[in-house]
Amino acid sequence: MSTEKLDSPDLSEPGASRPLSGVTLAVMAGALGLDVGSLNVVNAALPSLGEAFGVDTATLQWVTTAYAISFAGFLILGGRLADVLGRRRVFIIGVALFSAASVMATLAPGIALLIAARCLQGVGAALSGPAAIGMVGEISGSESEQTRAFGIFAAVGAASGSGGFVLGGALTELLGWRSVFAALLCAGLVVLIPARAVLPAGVVRSVPVDIPGAALVTSGLAALVVGVDFGAQHGWTRPFALVLLVAGVLLLVAFVVRERVARAPLTPLALFRSPTVQAGALTGFILYTATVGLQFFAPLYLQGVLHYPPLLSGIAIAPLSVAILVVATWISPILNRRWSRTPILCWGLVLIAAGVGWWLLTTVDGSYWTQMFPGLVLAGVGVGAAFPVMTTTALEGLEPTNHGVAGAVNVTAQQLGAGIGVLLLVSIADSVNQSGNELSGFHLAYLCAAGVALVGAAAVWWLLRQAQPAPPKDQDQDQDQDQDQDQQETSPDRQAGR
Repeated sequence: MSTEKLDSPDLSEPGASRPLSGVTLAVMAGALGLDVGSLNVVNAALPSLGEAFGVDTATLQWVTTAYAISFAGFLILGGRLADVLGRRRVFIIGVALFSAASVMATLAPGIALLIAARCLQGVGAALSGPAAIGMVGEISGSESEQTRAFGIFAAVGAASGSGGFVLGGALTELLGWRSVFAALLCAGLVVLIPARAVLPAGVVRSVPVDIPGAALVTSGLAALVVGVDFGAQHGWTRPFALVLLVAGVLLLVAFVVRERVARAPLTPLALFRSPTVQAGALTGFILYTATVGLQFFAPLYLQGVLHYPPLLSGIAIAPLSVAILVVATWISPILNRRWSRTPILCWGLVLIAAGVGWWLLTTVDGSYWTQMFPGLVLAGVGVGAAFPVMTTTALEGLEPTNHGVAGAVNVTAQQLGAGIGVLLLVSIADSVNQSGNELSGFHLAYLCAAGVALVGAAAVWWLLRQAQPAPPKDQDQDQDQDQDQDQQETSPDRQAGR
């Protein structure tokens, strides 16, 4: 039997809620800013970093891949630890680990230690992210307040994404690549220092953590990500890629078998049978596949085809993040009051499909304002509308004790979209690029991403209909017949009373 106790006296009972203050929300959203911003800030510094250490592109890409693998691989474990050990505690540990790893990266004497530091940063992000999502579900008083909070999350993520390119480029040019990791350390401390004072303590539960299950899911996801990455770069028939992909699938199957028999499973398998969890995860995967894919191909087109300088290229993509920020912060709460989750999620995915599909109009001498800008705005509006509702949907109907791991499942789906989904789009584009027609490869990737978003909108609509089944028609007829019979039985009594 499990027991519960409070981490500290600022919450009187499990699941207690209190209004989300601006400072509390800023600290929780700051963790997401670290996770998203660290990718783009570091990406801007990669060329200078490669020159400093004298490494080739194949080695250099592990600075990014190492972070993505550890982040995606440890998310499920991070979510479960947050539910068991207390979300504030795990949040603080995650941000502290991220900050310590930033020190390690800043002082790294070689590429190997830098890659190890990026792995630790990914683990720290995997601990803090699900804990932050779980705390929103734990302390917010209503669904509208949750939606507002996750709208702020989306806005912070968008600002970190677009600002990361600019900040990383400026710091690298002025102070060198080490200043990028020093900036991440400073940002981590800004989130870490007030965390204990402003975040709710939450509940500590004396239940075991399924370590074998954690090892299986972590290694399985890592093998899949590395296998897809290797296959996209070197060919899907290479033995190393095939071994990794098969190993990843087998490890995840073993994880499911393990969870069926574990006394305290890492992730309750019933969670994956919930239509709302499925709809939230599917939306996250598609949303990140399409939008991160667009952000990947857009600079290649702007710089490689239209010959934009890097800084102008970054500014040209910024409308995507601006649209997300505006819609998620100010328009999403209005939409949530007027419409249910199903049309918001589905129309959000349709707008993302329209935005990515708009880039099919791009040409070798394309016009930014007619061929690119409208697509960026449409996709940004779709993301800004769908992201807050996606996250609240992923937590809907679940016990508060599972909010952390449910948030981890949703974030894992997002990261798999940003990793595996985008790599598949890159592989599709490369299959055409090899014939020397680079723009046609980009167009094929846009078409696939838009098509997946449209199919996903239909799938999400179907899943959410399962979550709210209509009353059976026969049952309604039986109820009507019973009411008619009651009226007939009481009629003589009323007549006798007259």
